[in-house]
Amino acid sequence: MSLSPYVFDASAENFNRLVLENSHKGPVLVHFWTPKAGPCFILMPRLVKLAAEYGGKFLLVMLNTDELPELARRFGVTSVPTVKFFWRGEVAHTIHGADPDSSFREVLDRFIAGDANRAHALGVAAWQAGNIQQARMLLANAAMAEPDNLAIPRDLAKLLWAEGEGEQALKLLDSLPPDARAEPEIARLHAHLSLAETARRAPPLAELDARLAHDSNDLDARYQRAAVLLAADEFAGALEELLFIARTDRGFRHDIGRTSLLALFDLLGSAHPLTRQYRQALSEALH
Repeated sequence: MSLSPYVFDASAENFNRLVLENSHKGPVLVHFWTPKAGPCFILMPRLVKLAAEYGGKFLLVMLNTDELPELARRFGVTSVPTVKFFWRGEVAHTIHGADPDSSFREVLDRFIAGDANRAHALGVAAWQAGNIQQARMLLANAAMAEPDNLAIPRDLAKLLWAEGEGEQALKLLDSLPPDARAEPEIARLHAHLSLAETARRAPPLAELDARLAHDSNDLDARYQRAAVLLAADEFAGALEELLFIARTDRGFRHDIGRTSLLALFDLLGSAHPLTRQYRQALSEALH
């Protein structure tokens, strides 16, 4: 197709080079079409116009599904028009039907924002769409490409937690450099996830109470007790245990008493009486 230097026709011979290899350099859109479907002819000139407008920031490849049915089946295309966005050798997004130009621009702009930002945005979008494995891949790639962008491991940890992989989410956050772990947003997310995971694994309260009767400075038992109480919505009791930890040993689990208190203050809100009470008590304990 000679309508634009950025538009190509797919063949069985050139697909891997044209689409998969080029997608490691930038986004490649593959328009799956057939001459039998009228909507394909409505969408096609609009895509060609977009390709010219973006001036080489993406390649547009036309794939006739009548001529290349095996490629259509390979990528799960069951209706046309379908446009698949390839990036780094994988399908990163799909639009079914002749959506408005704004839909294509929105996805393209995510890609063109830069590798890490692009993968991050697409990963979050894939997660929201329920494409969990694709979201994990995109977010992991983004984290490697831009290790200083803490929003990426934050969102990956949230995804892992939502999928029932709390231990993996905590390991991910624990693997960050000390300065990154100390950032308020990361520290408080870690505190939330750690409390929830601890509550899931903790022994019954009676066993924790027996341990504390034997040794009131058993900070591990106090932390587990705080987690169990929090899971039961007993905020005052949980805050009291965490305050004890913060007062006793700031080094316990990287100052988890203080960071957990701050996380719970965020959860309760600044106007909540417990927040005001324990924020004041924490300030006095630290100063």
